[in-house]
Amino acid sequence: MPRSKRAKVIALTQTQKKTREHKSDFVQTVREKVEEHESVYVFSYENMRSNKFKNIRMDFSKGEDSSRIFLGKNKLLQMALGKTPEDEFRDNLRHVSKLISGSVGLLITSRNDKEVKNYFNNFAEEDFARAGNIADREVKVTSDMLTVHPVNQVEPFRKLGLPVDVNNGKMVLIGGQTEFVLCKEGDVLSAEVCKLLVHFGLKLAEFRTTLLCRWSNDGTFEQLD
Repeated sequence: MPRSKRAKVIALTQTQKKTREHKSDFVQTVREKVEEHESVYVFSYENMRSNKFKNIRMDFSKGEDSSRIFLGKNKLLQMALGKTPEDEFRDNLRHVSKLISGSVGLLITSRNDKEVKNYFNNFAEEDFARAGNIADREVKVTSDMLTVHPVNQVEPFRKLGLPVDVNNGKMVLIGGQTEFVLCKEGDVLSAEVCKLLVHFGLKLAEFRTTLLCRWSNDGTFEQLD
């Protein structure tokens, strides 16, 4: 295994909420994990849900390899890996640093490459959309979908923009309509529409991840996406 180019503690000059010592400890922890494991992956994610991301953490914490995921500290991760040939921690880690931007995470593991790629390629979980998300399809509320809701929901539904009334003890759409379009494909979803989607159990968001690159401890770098 190639020797580390740098193994000393970095002097950090900027202080924010956490102390410089804590930041230095984080950098050292990342470097120790790089030394312990065979591969480093960068992955991107969309529609992050913390409760669902726990599943990924748990899946990679199982077994003897003690894989580690780092999330949300992009600048410190770049500092730990290095951004130039002169300060990179190991050969070619600077290429990994270039991809650490935006909504990404770092997986450091000794698991088989094929196993890791299969996991991320197949990982996707549906969830309810949040305000500001883009609708990926048209969604309609039909009269039949209203019948399962009690009539005391009429006023709350009206406040959310759904044109409903009570007829013969049942909730119906106003004006004899049989369906109402909640959103069209491409619409930016409002908070009100998102609440209605939850009421009707309609999940438009998908929490998914994509592998961007792989670095192996022999210095090989592979861009994946």
